[in-house]
Amino acid sequence: MKKYDFIACGTVCLIAAALAVVFIFVKSGGKTVVVKQNNEVIAEYPLNKDTTVTLEHNTFVIESGEVFMSEADCKNHTCVKTGKISKRGECIVCLPNRVILEIR
Repeated sequence: MKKYDFIACGTVCLIAAALAVVFIFVKSGGKTVVVKQNNEVIAEYPLNKDTTVTLEHNTFVIESGEVFMSEADCKNHTCVKTGKISKRGECIVCLPNRVILEIR
C-alpha cells in the first residue's frame, strides 16, 4: 500500500467514528412524549413522571422513562406490538386511529 492509501483509510475511519458519535448523541434519551391525533398536537407529557393516559381509542403508559401503547381498539394492534420507546425521534403510530406518540 502506498502512503496515500493509508491516509485515505485513516480519513474514512475518522469520518465513520465522527458519524457514530453524532448518531449516539442524536439518539439519546428524550425528555417528553408528544401526542398527536389527526396530525395535531393534543398533549405533551414528561417521561420522568409515570402515568397512564387514555385517549378515545388508545391507552398509553409512561413508565421508568419509557412509553408504550398498552391498548388500542384497532384490528392489527401494530402500535401495541411496537413496544417501549425512549430515545429522541422514536415513534409509535396507530394509523387506524390517527395517533402518534413521538419522543422529543
